[in-house]
Amino acid sequence: MKNVKIAGREVGPGNPPFVIAELSGNHNGKLDRALQLIDAAADAGVDAVKLQTYTPDTLTIDHDGPGFLIEQGPWAGRTLYELYQEAHTPWEWHKALFSHGKQRGLIVLSSPFDETAIGLLETLGAPAYKIASFEIVDVPLIQRAAATGKPVIISTGLASTKEIGDAVKAARDGGAGGIVLLHCISGYPTPVEQANLRRIPLLTQEFECVAGLSDHSLGTEVAIASVAVGAHLIEKHLTLNRREGGPDSSFSLEPNEFSQLVKGVRIANVALGAAKFEHTRSEAPNLLFRRSIYVVRNIERGELFTKDNIRSIRPGLGMAPKYLPKLINRAAAIPLKRGTPLRSDAVVWD
Repeated sequence: MKNVKIAGREVGPGNPPFVIAELSGNHNGKLDRALQLIDAAADAGVDAVKLQTYTPDTLTIDHDGPGFLIEQGPWAGRTLYELYQEAHTPWEWHKALFSHGKQRGLIVLSSPFDETAIGLLETLGAPAYKIASFEIVDVPLIQRAAATGKPVIISTGLASTKEIGDAVKAARDGGAGGIVLLHCISGYPTPVEQANLRRIPLLTQEFECVAGLSDHSLGTEVAIASVAVGAHLIEKHLTLNRREGGPDSSFSLEPNEFSQLVKGVRIANVALGAAKFEHTRSEAPNLLFRRSIYVVRNIERGELFTKDNIRSIRPGLGMAPKYLPKLINRAAAIPLKRGTPLRSDAVVWD
């Protein structure tokens, strides 16, 4: 597995989690609101913001027949065309959004949904491409994104192992400049008990890719927990205010929550530390307070050690307590005063 570089930022083991704020349709059809979302993302400390680049006509047709009318979930009762008409980010906004994101020090990328979207994003210098879960079966789209030579981030919601494998092969064969696979449950919102975070290390093991999480659960806990099982990239939806509505607002984080998410995943990453047994710097001063063997009554030279004149007590400047049974009935090599830590050279061992 190789780490992936996105706009010069390395993503993978040995690096802080890369956090993406997904703007999606939470701009509610207003460019000013989209710009405010970018500001909120920057203030929250994210690494990148992500758009979605499509029009209703590049995704579907205006029709209300079977399959075109959404029957369940947060968008029930609407046609696909109506939803995408409301949620899409107008292409004429993209230049301003990319520019504003860069001004705020953010990496700006997008999910393209067809070849024309990739064409637009190439003119804006998009540093990577995100393939949405529902598009993981669109192998030609993945090949086209990979052909740019840029990293490809692939969400795996709804996908079988075979479909994920096909997508990874398409990206690799197409020349992608790295692949990140995101574990994703495409439930809106995702119940916590269905988050299945243990899939994350499987993505790395099965496909030798950097793994991460595209999270649709409520709150920050699932995303923070994902770091412990190997998530190196985390994507979460951002809204300014859930009460103001929007296509994805019900399962999005507000700015203060996003700040907590960013802090939480970075703390979790630091807390993982290293898989080795050794004292930390914070522990070192407390070694003094472990038990060790001390003289608890004055002892003359040649006198035998007994349970009455030596004991295992704190502090820890003497011999380890494990030696106590071996010391009983051995002679003192030198006179010892009460309160003296017992050391090996004060014992007659022969």
